[in-house]
Formats: sequence, C-alpha cells, structure tokens
Amino acid sequence: MTSGLALRRRAANAESAHFDISGNITAMTFSIVARCPRTGQFGVGAMTAMPAVGKLLTHAFPHVGAFATQALVNPYLGIDGIELLREGLSAEEAIERLRSNDSEIERRQIACVDRQGRTAAFTGSECLTWAGHRCHQDFTVQGNRLEGPHVLDAMEKAFLAEPDEPLADRFVETLAAADAVGGDKKEERSATVYIFDEEEYPLWDIRVDEHDDPVRELRRVHEVFRRDLIPHILKMPRRDGSVGYRGAKQPS
Repeated sequence: MTSGLALRRRAANAESAHFDISGNITAMTFSIVARCPRTGQFGVGAMTAMPAVGKLLTHAFPHVGAFATQALVNPYLGIDGIELLREGLSAEEAIERLRSNDSEIERRQIACVDRQGRTAAFTGSECLTWAGHRCHQDFTVQGNRLEGPHVLDAMEKAFLAEPDEPLADRFVETLAAADAVGGDKKEERSATVYIFDEEEYPLWDIRVDEHDDPVRELRRVHEVFRRDLIPHILKMPRRDGSVGYRGAKQPS
C-alpha cells in the first residue's frame, strides 16, 4: 500500500511537472517521430511525467508526415505543421515556418518527419535541461528534462535494432529503452503510440493516460490492441469506398 507521504510527494511532483508559473501546460517528455520506409506508415511514440501525453503531443496524417510538440506545449505547432507538410513544405521548411510564428518558441520542442522521410527538430534554449534532439533519415528522437543525452542514445539503438519489425513494436521498444536508462527526471506517468497507415484514421492509437508503470501498461495494452482491435480496424471501410484495410492483412 502506498503511504500518504508518498502520495503527497507524487502529487507535488506531478503538479510541478504539468504547469509553469503562468499555468501553461508543460510536458517534460521523450519522443520518437518516424516513417517506416517499408510500409509508408507515419507516427509518434512518446512518454512523459504528465498525464495523457497522447492528448496534445501527437499529430500525423497518411502520405503527409508526423509531428510531435512538447516542453511548453503548443498544440497548434503540430496542427499547423501537418498542414504545412500537406502543402508540400519539407520537414526543415515546416519547422522554420513554425519557429517564426511563435513568440515563445525558445520554451518549446518540436520534431517532424515528412513524406520523403526527411526529418527536422528544434529544441528551444529555455527548455529544461537536459534537452536535445537527434535527426536521421526517417526518424528523429528528442526529449527535455532528461537524465542526460544517453537517453537519446538508448532510443536510437533500440529503434534501429529491428528494422523489419512493425513500427508500433519498434516504438514500444524505443520508449522502454529510454525509460530503462532514466528517461524523464520526474518519472514517467503516461505513454502513447500513434500511427497512421493508408487511411485517414489511425491504425494504432494506444494511450496509457496515467499509470505507476507506464512501460508495463503500454506493453499490455499494445498486446490487447493487436489481438482484439487490429483485426476489426483491418476490416473497416477505406476512403476509396472499398472495405478491408490492406486486404485485411496485418500491416508489418
């Protein structure tokens, strides 16, 4: 049983993790934004000390790209970022456009991948340390208020370890690897895996909104999703009017 003191300390940590002195939502977070060159899937995986990381951080659209917006959260960076990619801007061009239109950009962290697998990211100078990002072809990893740069090292290694595995599986392992080496200094409380394939609704939208062990719960929900929900999603209508997602075969 958790003691009253432990609960109060957890509440204090959570409160300091969620809001700045002006009441703005802050998300001390690590995330991965990626495109699978084999399947064309786009998505975001993330974990943070605040509840419901999947609510505002993740943005993606099929055949367009994906965005993550974190630190001092501005959801419109993701919303507008996807629109810029849809208009044909590259990942780098989209990030530069967003930076020029946000007066508090130095308190934010954003990352994206475009339809060609080009990536870009920005870490504001006022993000809580340690903060940084790493951009590669087809994926970028980033975080703020981390234990150190070794968290991103672990994420890169985990994501590249099994390139032929499904993107959702790789996201789960990437987040687990970051958590295992320290992750967020305030300890993680929520996690998400958000992936689009060919259709305009997500193929994977897994959320652990608040949990003492979000990695373990993410693994459990991921398996439930794979077993009990994916078969139904694969039979849903397609935009072209046909029925049956990718011939009702498990995307890989």
